[in-house]
Amino acid sequence: MAEKEFAQKLTPKSQDFSQWYVETVLRAGLADYTDIKGCMVIRPYGYTLWENMRDALDRRIKATGHENAYFPLFVPESLLKLEAEHVQGFAPECAWVTYAGNDELEERLAIRPTSEAIIGSIYARWIQSYRDLPVLINQWANVVRWEKRTRLFLRTSEFLWQEGHTCHRTYEEAQEETLRMLGVYKDFIETELAIPVVAGQKSESEKFAGAQMTYTVEALMADGLALQAGTSHNLGQHFAKVFGIKFLDEDNVEKYVWQTSWGVSTRLVGGIVMVHGDDNGLILPPRVAPCQTIVIPVITTEHRAAVLEKARALHAALAAAGIRTRADLDESKSPGWKYNEWDLRGVPLRIEIGPKDMAKNQVCIARRDLSDRAQKKAFIPEDRMIETVRRLLDEIQTALFNRARDFRDQNTRTVANYAQFRDIIESQRGFVVGPWAGSADDEAKIKEDTKATLRCIPLEQPASVGPCFFTGRPANRIAYFARAY
Repeated sequence: MAEKEFAQKLTPKSQDFSQWYVETVLRAGLADYTDIKGCMVIRPYGYTLWENMRDALDRRIKATGHENAYFPLFVPESLLKLEAEHVQGFAPECAWVTYAGNDELEERLAIRPTSEAIIGSIYARWIQSYRDLPVLINQWANVVRWEKRTRLFLRTSEFLWQEGHTCHRTYEEAQEETLRMLGVYKDFIETELAIPVVAGQKSESEKFAGAQMTYTVEALMADGLALQAGTSHNLGQHFAKVFGIKFLDEDNVEKYVWQTSWGVSTRLVGGIVMVHGDDNGLILPPRVAPCQTIVIPVITTEHRAAVLEKARALHAALAAAGIRTRADLDESKSPGWKYNEWDLRGVPLRIEIGPKDMAKNQVCIARRDLSDRAQKKAFIPEDRMIETVRRLLDEIQTALFNRARDFRDQNTRTVANYAQFRDIIESQRGFVVGPWAGSADDEAKIKEDTKATLRCIPLEQPASVGPCFFTGRPANRIAYFARAY
């Protein structure tokens, strides 16, 4: 990029959040547009961020006893159509292969929008006895859903995700699995991404096509819109009966398995940008940041060689300590330009070294998450650099989560009637919480009036609630509503 590009400030979040988001993703080098409508290229910096996220979640998935596998990209139309409700749910988004070279295919192949159909047909061959259960398999893959309105990371025609597909002997085992993986997602998103989430159940009208129950973790973005951060589905025996996934149980009776599926995707990258970023660009959580520290030499003509040598030595020491680090030794750019560039890219800590620092055996460390210059920078003895960096990375991770949680809590408002609900949705956004005893038709009316949807019925419920804010009928639970991505 030309130096003048970085000199140009981003559109302020408060002025145009959507434009700020796109500019940040592009100029920070996370992704770029392509000539293919609705598709993006994930650039190396963005892909490294995704890899760090993927690896952190993959460790959690494997720790719960699951194994990774890979299933075909293509789903025969006849197989997909076996499950009518599933097809209806994805039909508008399906992309189809009709030719192989110059030959028209005898049967259309869907490019997977999700893998229940192809995996279900394979599980039917693999599972014969109760001894074959449980089946605990996850795959990391790409998915195609031909979206009409797209936005980088948040909604693209092709995206990356993981999808778990499991089979169990009983409903109770499947339900335990569904909630276990929801808990894994909550821990991963909060611990690694520093994004607080609300865990709950989707309503009947919002659940996954073909599922018995869908559970979700919902996050609040900095513009007050919600983001569905991950879902976990108890599929019941619905797909098992469609695809004939049966087993001979200990009592010598043939039974259908109980299934689950669950997934998160690269839309979480967009969530990180929107929750933590500021007017200067990205602020990345240290646990997943591609680069945790950037070493920048402050070069003078007289001390050029010595400062560059020291910068390389600091970089080597950080790398040897297991800290993801880079050294920006480009002498064609000024230190100030580099500060702005790496702030834009969200690197948690900047380490500056110049002749004066070398004379005092110290380094200057600047935190990306702080804006107050008096607090942002600190001069640290060089022999304490590693321990200080480790401590600050932990502090930044905690500070980002606390800041995001405080924002969410300050923008979660409880209502007692529909007039309050509409006023908050229109003027303040955020999560709107209230007692709920409404129907699918009531949800549809609220969505038509306000563009807000029922995000979840939280797993944690108060001991008692008042009458439904929309219908006035007695309610025994609360629900979270919001406008959403």
